[in-house]
Amino acid sequence: MAEAYMIPTSVKEVEKLGWDWIDVILFSGDAFVDHPSFGTAVIARWLQKWGYRVAVVPQPNWRDDLRDFRKLGRPRLYFGVNAGAMDSMVNHYTASKRLRSDDAYTPDGRAGARPDYAVSVYTRILKQLYPDVPVVIGGIEASLRRLTHYDYWKDCLMPSVLVSSGADWLCYGMGERPMLELTRAIEADRKPSDMRRIPQLAFRMSGRCRTEGAVFLHSYECCLKDKKAFAENFNIIETAANMLNPPVLVEPVGDGYVQVNPSYPPATQEEMDSFWDLPYTKLPHPRYKGHRIPAYDMIKFSVTTHRGCFGGCNFCTIAAHQGKFIQSRSEDSIIREIRDMTALPGFAGNISDVGAPTANMYGMRGRDPELCARCRRQSCLFPAPCRNMDRSHERLLRLYSRIASVKGIRHAYIGSGIRYDLFLDEKGYVDDSSEAYLKELILEHTSGRLKVAPEHTEDNVLRLMAKPSFALFERLRGEFDRIVARSGRKCELVPYFISAHPGCGMREMEKLSRNKALRGLYMDQVQDFTPTPMTVSSVMFYSGIDPKSGKSVFVERDIEGKRRQKSFFFKKH
Repeated sequence: MAEAYMIPTSVKEVEKLGWDWIDVILFSGDAFVDHPSFGTAVIARWLQKWGYRVAVVPQPNWRDDLRDFRKLGRPRLYFGVNAGAMDSMVNHYTASKRLRSDDAYTPDGRAGARPDYAVSVYTRILKQLYPDVPVVIGGIEASLRRLTHYDYWKDCLMPSVLVSSGADWLCYGMGERPMLELTRAIEADRKPSDMRRIPQLAFRMSGRCRTEGAVFLHSYECCLKDKKAFAENFNIIETAANMLNPPVLVEPVGDGYVQVNPSYPPATQEEMDSFWDLPYTKLPHPRYKGHRIPAYDMIKFSVTTHRGCFGGCNFCTIAAHQGKFIQSRSEDSIIREIRDMTALPGFAGNISDVGAPTANMYGMRGRDPELCARCRRQSCLFPAPCRNMDRSHERLLRLYSRIASVKGIRHAYIGSGIRYDLFLDEKGYVDDSSEAYLKELILEHTSGRLKVAPEHTEDNVLRLMAKPSFALFERLRGEFDRIVARSGRKCELVPYFISAHPGCGMREMEKLSRNKALRGLYMDQVQDFTPTPMTVSSVMFYSGIDPKSGKSVFVERDIEGKRRQKSFFFKKH
C-alpha cells in the first residue's frame, strides 16, 4: 500500500508531497471530507492504495476565470467529476421548487457553492480547457441520470448525462472496482473496444450498436413523443438493475446511442472490508479549519455496516445506485473502525448511527443463491416477503453485542431507517430473533425516539409506493407500547409520511390525518414527494402510468395542490 498522506487539494499541497505529476484529479460539488461516507474520499483513497497519485478540487468556482479548473494543470490519466453526495438539483431545491437557503455539504452550510446540474457544468468546462484529456463522471447525479430520465425541475425528459456533459465515460453505482479497472486501462492505453467491455461503465457512441446480446430500449426521441415508451423503458432498466446477471442496455439517442454495461457482482465481504480499511483521517480537509460542515457533523461518529437495499420502495434511489443485494462488512472490520473512532477528537463514547440505507438488513441474503441469480423482483419484501430471504437478526444482534464490549463505547444508536416487515408479519414475529431485536433496538439503541417510515395509511397509495399495509405499523405500535411499558422507560414512536405521491389525493390525506392508530404520536414528520431521476415514482409522476401494470395513476402536479396535501396532515379534527 502507498504511504498514507492527506489527499492534496492545492498546488502548495502537491508541491509539499514532492510530486511532479498527478495521475487523477477529482472535481466534486462537496467540500472534501476524508471519511468513507463521502464518495470522493473513497475513490481517492482507493486509487491511492493501488499506487496512483490523486488530487481533489472541491467545489470549484465555475463563475469566474475558471482558475480552480486550471490550478492543478493536466493529470497524467484523466479528470474525475461528481456532483457530490446528493444530486445537485435535490441539493438546491425543495419539493415546491424553492431555492434552499443552505447546503449541508459546504463549509458553514453556505448555499451557492455548486451549480445546478454540476456534473454537466464541471465536465463541459474541463472539456473546453483540456479537450484531449478523458473525463470520467460518477456519483449519485451521474449514476441516476445515465439514461433518459425525467427532470422535475425542468419538467421534461432529458437524455443521458453523457449527452449533456460530453464526458467520455460514466461510472455508475458504487465505483471502487470499475474506477480501478478503468484507471488501469487508461494507463495501459488499452484499445477503446477493450475498454468498452469494462463492467459498470456507460458511454456514448455514434452510429449503430452491434453489441451481441444487448437489450435495446426505445430511443430518447421516441420517449419524448410517447410517455408509454418511456414507462416501458424504465421497466426494463429497473428489472436489469435488480438482476445478478443483467444484460447490456442500449438506448439510441441522436445519431448514436448510449450503452450501459452490466454491473459487477455484489462485493464480497473481503472486498467490502478493503474499501473501509483505508487510511482515512475521518476529518474534513485542513483547509476548512475553523468552519463547520453540517453533513460531516451528522456522520462523523457513525459507522456504515453494509451497502444495498432490497426493500424496493418505488420513490427511493438507493437500489438503483447501491444495488438490491446486501453487501456487508465483517464484524472485525466494523469493530476496528469503532476502536479507531474512540481516538477521534471530540468523541464522547456515543456512536450516532450503526447502519446503512436500511439498518437491519446487515448480513441478510437469500438462502439459495441460485434462486437469487434467477430473480427479477424489484423488492424482496413487496408485495410479500420472498420465502428465500433469510430475515434472521441473529448476526446483527451479535454485532451489537461486540460493539457494546468495545472500551470507550457508552451508546451505539441506530439513526438509519429500519424495515419492521423484516421482523414482523401479519401473524406476529417472524422468527426467534425478531422480538429480541426489537426489544434491544428500543431499549439500547434508540435515543428517546424510534423513527420508522410507514409512508402512508391507505393501501391504494402504499401499493404504488411498494410499501406494506399500514396494518403492520399498527402491529408494530402495539409491540412498541408493550416493550416500553414493561421497561418503564420513556420512548416515542415517530412515523414518517409522504404527501402528494402518485395515487395520493386529498381524500387519502384526509384519511391519513384521521387514522386512529396515529393518535398520541409525534406527528410532524411528513415530506412532500419529490420526483427524483430513475425511480418508479418519478416515472408515474411524469407519465401518469404505473410502469408495472400499465394502468393510469392520479398525479398531483400542481404546486398549490401539493401544498394543500401536506398542510392537511396538520389539521386538527
